[in-house]
Amino acid sequence: MLIGAHVSTAGGLVRAIERAEERGAESMQIFNQSPRAWRPTNYSSDDYAAFRERIAKSPVESVYIHAVYLINVASDDAEVRRKSLASLTHALSVGDGIGACGVIVHPGSGKGQAPAPTFRKLGKAMKSALDATEACPLLFENTAGAGFTIGRTFEELARVVEVSGGGPRLGVCLDSCHLLASGYEVRDRAAFEAVVDDYDRIVGLDRLRALHLNDSKVALGSNVDRHANLGEGELGEEGIRVFLGEPRFKGLPVLVEVPGPDGHGPDRDQIDIAKRLRDEARR
Repeated sequence: MLIGAHVSTAGGLVRAIERAEERGAESMQIFNQSPRAWRPTNYSSDDYAAFRERIAKSPVESVYIHAVYLINVASDDAEVRRKSLASLTHALSVGDGIGACGVIVHPGSGKGQAPAPTFRKLGKAMKSALDATEACPLLFENTAGAGFTIGRTFEELARVVEVSGGGPRLGVCLDSCHLLASGYEVRDRAAFEAVVDDYDRIVGLDRLRALHLNDSKVALGSNVDRHANLGEGELGEEGIRVFLGEPRFKGLPVLVEVPGPDGHGPDRDQIDIAKRLRDEARR
């Protein structure tokens, strides 16, 4: 497992690599633009070249992009769908430019629409974004299940992959906090083995490309997305050991997205905790 962190790109793409290294991260995740605004960050070919040159010399082994939170290609609002598609395409283009291992996106929300048209809109947009870009994989993240969000169950994730074309660029990122919040028990070893069995049967372990490691401020099945610092939430250190100790997760990047001590994301202490719990789980 490659323990990594979500880091800021303030000051430029290369600065994000430096922040990951300062935290002792083995993998990293960034936003391609402000996560709560539609305006894209316009990177140049020189920006991409500088990033690729710097990352090649770095101990950071893999890089992921998290698409902005506003994206909802399944919306019944045509303008939201247009902006969402543009933003997702931009994220995949940046991924192509920096050689990212994937763009991670929340599948979206139907907001009470019937399932069939919701998934048709979603699939059409995902195919369009893939067709407009070159090679960067697109990873769908499971959701905590609030409101009408798509991806709270493995069945929904499998359907998202299917309607998006089912091609080799499509994968999944599983979030430990979201799993618990959506009703999947991750804290007990036997129960979690059964959860992963279900995921493999319904979606396929071949689609699992990354993990998000977050403790949860809320209880099992609460359907609320509230990340807690590692060891300070409902998972606790024992639950995180169970999650990291799943042998079928071996070799995957594990990206920490917790608030950190000051609300500005994971610091080195959080990464050190994740590494310690990973090593304890191995033993």
